[in-house]
Amino acid sequence: MLKLPVAKIHEFMLTVLQEIGVPAEDAEICAEVLIASDLSGIQSHGIGRLKMYYDRIRAGIQNPITKIDVIRDNMATAVWDGNHGMGQVIGKRAMQTAIDKAAKYGLGAVSVRNSTHYGICGFYADMATQQNMIGLTFTNARPSVCPTNGVQPLLGTNPICFGAPTSLGYPFIYDAATSISQRGKIEQLGREQKETPAGWAIDLEGKPHTQTNQLLQDLVKQTASLLPIGGSDEMTGSHKGYGLSTMVEILCAALCGGSFMNMLLGRDADGKPAPYALGHFFMAINIEFFTDIESFKKVSTAICQELQNSRKIPGKDRIYVAGEKEYLMQQKVKAEGVPIIPNLQKAIQTMQDELGLNLIDFS
Repeated sequence: MLKLPVAKIHEFMLTVLQEIGVPAEDAEICAEVLIASDLSGIQSHGIGRLKMYYDRIRAGIQNPITKIDVIRDNMATAVWDGNHGMGQVIGKRAMQTAIDKAAKYGLGAVSVRNSTHYGICGFYADMATQQNMIGLTFTNARPSVCPTNGVQPLLGTNPICFGAPTSLGYPFIYDAATSISQRGKIEQLGREQKETPAGWAIDLEGKPHTQTNQLLQDLVKQTASLLPIGGSDEMTGSHKGYGLSTMVEILCAALCGGSFMNMLLGRDADGKPAPYALGHFFMAINIEFFTDIESFKKVSTAICQELQNSRKIPGKDRIYVAGEKEYLMQQKVKAEGVPIIPNLQKAIQTMQDELGLNLIDFS
């Protein structure tokens, strides 16, 4: 597998984004969020996602220039309309606004409608932890997940993200879809030409769907569904993932008057491509309004360390806490580079050919 230096990947993404009309300052934000994913080993949301944004902008269903309308702005809260601009730009500005409000009022929250895919949630939660705050963010997504006892894809993978500062050298950051697998991981399996594990997805008969490339097509056609955390049965906790996903849908649509479920299919009434109109929710909690930061970190660190040092299953030599693997991966990727599999090389080369670039020479 080819590995490219982080700086080279960053330069490529920055150049491509500017070539397709994203202003330089905004392109830097987008590249920053994308490279954060690659550094963390989350290949589904880094350079692997660039072609999706590229295609959507060129198709006219995502705006390269981000114009944010402030619908409401009160003391600790705000509601924004992203006008289908760059999700990373909207996300970073919204989280910073939540942090600024929390600095003054103890809590800050921003709800956003008409946005686009904004990358990994953990980036925004980490913005808060770097300011010694707790950060939370949620986003809805195009329908791909069925409810418990159902087979129709209605909910998005709707991730939940929570970040808190510690004294471990890295923050505790939980960032996970409310489905067994995120859609991006299925797309990554497709690029790797691998089957989808049984138990992740079902067809309209409720049978396991493991043919990855066909599954990706069927998700678009709404003839297959990803399963919520807990699988397809209440006995294994399916209702828990389903309930959490619905909670995210409410937070990201009802608070801001945004779109939800089948309204997020990316098609207009005539079935033609249209903006996805995603909704996000951001919150920052100022720890100093509750307790001093050192006391908080002492407890958050003790919780993590007690878990890490607890008794292990035979054959397992380590217990991780959320955010730890990503921290370790960052050191590795910085040293070794970003892995670029053959199908991703093709996508990169396609963008280079169409834009007349030669930043990466695969020969």
